[in-house]
Amino acid sequence: MTLNQVQFAVLGQLFHTPVKGDFEYLPQALVCIDNLGNILSVTTDDDSGFTANIQQLEQTGKLTRLTDSQYLMPGMVDLHVHAPQWPQAGKGLDLPLYDWLQDYTFPLEAKFADNSFAQPMYRSAVETLLANGTTSAVYFATIHNEASVTLAKTCLELGQRGFVGKINMDDASQCPDYYLEDTVQGLADTEQFIQDVLALPGNEQRLVSPVVTPRFVPSCTPQMLKGLGELTTKYQCHVQTHCSESDWARDYSLEHYGKSDVAIYQEMGLLTRKTILAHSIFLSDDDCDAIKATGASIAHCPLSNMYFANAAMKTREILDKDLHVGLGTDISGAPVPSVFHTCLDAVNHSRVREDGTNTHLPASERGEAGSRISFLESYWMATVGGGLAIDTRVGLFAPEYAFDALIIDTQAPDSDLFVIPELDTPRDRLEKIIALNRRTNVRKVYVQGKQVINKDA
Repeated sequence: MTLNQVQFAVLGQLFHTPVKGDFEYLPQALVCIDNLGNILSVTTDDDSGFTANIQQLEQTGKLTRLTDSQYLMPGMVDLHVHAPQWPQAGKGLDLPLYDWLQDYTFPLEAKFADNSFAQPMYRSAVETLLANGTTSAVYFATIHNEASVTLAKTCLELGQRGFVGKINMDDASQCPDYYLEDTVQGLADTEQFIQDVLALPGNEQRLVSPVVTPRFVPSCTPQMLKGLGELTTKYQCHVQTHCSESDWARDYSLEHYGKSDVAIYQEMGLLTRKTILAHSIFLSDDDCDAIKATGASIAHCPLSNMYFANAAMKTREILDKDLHVGLGTDISGAPVPSVFHTCLDAVNHSRVREDGTNTHLPASERGEAGSRISFLESYWMATVGGGLAIDTRVGLFAPEYAFDALIIDTQAPDSDLFVIPELDTPRDRLEKIIALNRRTNVRKVYVQGKQVINKDA
């Protein structure tokens, strides 16, 4: 590396999780970023030339120094967001899923037929996620092409790494008549959407990608699923969908197809290395084997599972099987637009599963022993795991990874964080940041080396 290759550099404390279940803390790291927004090097005072490089970078105005209360951390990856549901976040979460969908979700999503309505809604969603530290987001849009392309344009304009899908819903027996598409037209619209996103001006680095998005098995006819599988093969697109989210969804697939969601998606050409399966509560051993063999990924959405899934995902077992798995907020099946909060939810979710809830049973019979996960594992899912799921080199500070990063300040104004250096070990500090980080603590956000949020300006 020569210094003329460096666009800018950041010097300070750094946290990341190269190994699942562990972390690395560097008290003084120099991260150099090239003109394409990728990491050139990560060095410490153990490396030769460290001090000289700092001096030269500072002299040329290329160095950003962090304060003692600031930490450089990887950008967060949200694997499951319903962007058009952002206006309803926090509404109706005490309802059964069917009522919540019929009373709130489907009527709201239908409004996105009007692009003038969609534009400010999508801008607010993307701005909010970026401000909370989400550098990469995998979005469900709606069945409407124009508005779905608007979401992709919004990600590109605001600088978020976006994976955007126009939803497909063509089964008249399962979808409301006011929010339904024709099978042939829906497939044609999906192909046009893919082409439109790929052709967006300024998207040459593919910051924004189209995603094939069957809403879930019950919303799509077999013809639609098969056609989407063909588009996936033709364009080598990412795929996202809901998978075995509830007893009803699982039973629907078994009743109508005689097989699980995972088996259906695989048969239709929709289970690939670039597939993200949201929820995945009721997975069989065969399902797990198929997911692992294809390299597909699971989006764990712990808080929305508590509201609507009627069961807990087997996160411990999925991690132990080394399946690709990351985290999703599932806006607005859960109302909080922060993947840091989702890390906390994932730990809580596993603890409730391990301890159980039925007070009429003895403690030894109440829960599922050995099912808890750690904060470090949840944070790994939110960063490295998410990067694996989107098949993108993000989530770590290492050469040739994109510089998708956050500057977190534990002494930000009006903060809930209280770090005491003489009492808190590096692990203590990381766990506090995961559990207590709020929007105000996220001071700067970088995506592909570009600063897209600066709250200190």
